Amino acid sequence: MPATPDPRTTTATGSDVRVRFCPSPTGLPHVGLVRTALFNWAYARHHGGTMVFRIEDTDAARDSEESYLQLLEALQWLRIDWDEGVEVGGPHAPYRQSQRHEIYRGVLEKLIASGAVYESFSTAEEIDARNEASGRAKQLGYDNFDRDLTEEQKAAYRAEGREPAWRLRAPDEDLTYVDLIRGEVTFPAGSFPDFVIVRAGGVPLYTFVNPVDDALMGITHVLRGEDLMPSTARQLALYRALIDAGVTTFIPRFGHMPLVLGDGTKKLSKRDPRADLFLQREKGFIPEGLLNYLALLGWSIAPDRDVFSLDELVAAFDIADVNPNPARFDQKKAESINGDHIRMLEPGDFAARIVPYLAAAGVIADPPSDEQAALLWEAAPLVQERLQLLGDVPGMLGFLFVDEPDYDADALAGLPTNATEVLVASVGALELVPAGEWTAAAVQDALARALVDELGLKPRVAYGPPRVAITGRRVSPPLFESMELLGKAESVRRLGRLVAHLGR
Repeated sequence: MPATPDPRTTTATGSDVRVRFCPSPTGLPHVGLVRTALFNWAYARHHGGTMVFRIEDTDAARDSEESYLQLLEALQWLRIDWDEGVEVGGPHAPYRQSQRHEIYRGVLEKLIASGAVYESFSTAEEIDARNEASGRAKQLGYDNFDRDLTEEQKAAYRAEGREPAWRLRAPDEDLTYVDLIRGEVTFPAGSFPDFVIVRAGGVPLYTFVNPVDDALMGITHVLRGEDLMPSTARQLALYRALIDAGVTTFIPRFGHMPLVLGDGTKKLSKRDPRADLFLQREKGFIPEGLLNYLALLGWSIAPDRDVFSLDELVAAFDIADVNPNPARFDQKKAESINGDHIRMLEPGDFAARIVPYLAAAGVIADPPSDEQAALLWEAAPLVQERLQLLGDVPGMLGFLFVDEPDYDADALAGLPTNATEVLVASVGALELVPAGEWTAAAVQDALARALVDELGLKPRVAYGPPRVAITGRRVSPPLFESMELLGKAESVRRLGRLVAHLGR
């Protein structure tokens, strides 16, 4: 008879949905971790449920307070909020594992009393030797040897100075659950041995504290990466024991999200620049754009639609719609979607968001002076429609805030042989435009007559030298509008400056 899911599995579907995000504070936050947080957040918000943010910081050798603070910074920047957990509190505090050891000891005592766990004195060397002697494959690991030790045998081990670990008795039948993303999954009986939940010396392991915290905090849906799927069998076994011991009343539902791939078929490495959340922010991603793209790593709002708001994500999101196949991180597509969100910003919001990038590049002060703010307000619309990353703003607008823009080497190399003639003609034409009538339209008319009509140049060729003179770049905001912002005197001066530069 085939195994069936445990009838004690939660049936929560509405406001009683409780999810958790429980990272370890090691290293910098990466996009795969954020995708996990996003899907949990979206699922909770979609159902009107609860998001718990818990920290798994029991590995003193790897965990750091710096990484913890970076996790907080990442979620706050991305505007992923939580209802219970670190920094906000809640009925199940504390929310850091390092502060919950007394709680774990209490749960262990209940499991001991129920007979779900037993003392194990076997060393790794003894396990290997027994497997070898019996012809059992070494990779099968522990052989359940200590299950039925007598009190005399236990006393003998203690007399040798051994401290026991605590192992959970693995069920002797198949374990089945219905994965929210992958469908029904069965772990055959005997697919894993009795496993350690508390090391000798009383140190609880992840295989113990993670499900225990979920149980005590009433987590109904465990949504996590597929790399953790192999641990689900042990968690199901532990949950059965926790129910029998009176620690909880139900088993959560599990959903295992697809891997995020880098190049080829390899998982996106934490060391890959694409995985570095803060590097992506430094490059100029905005939260709306990055979260939109991360949501597409395994999920879609519609077959023919890639761009959507966070409100639309929440309204449409269901973990059951996530594709179980691996998702590849495409930097170009991510930047394109980010550009779409930049164009959706209100002009004032966009202008405010580019200030830190201009300030970091030394282009303006932070906060900008009144004069800088006024110029920025006028200039921002010139680039908002052209940007994919806010980090490109200093290169695009920096020329407006300096007296002597640097000339890019490729811009100078791309100038036509008659660049000096074009620049001199431009100066002559622009000198005739009255300062009081200095508008983008007037500048365009003057240059078109002098360069296109009189010199017979194609616009693409004609406006290249003036663009380099004004901005120092081959690619820039609209030329005529840029010259309007600079004013007549400054524009003419920059044209003359490039003439002098080329004449050296």
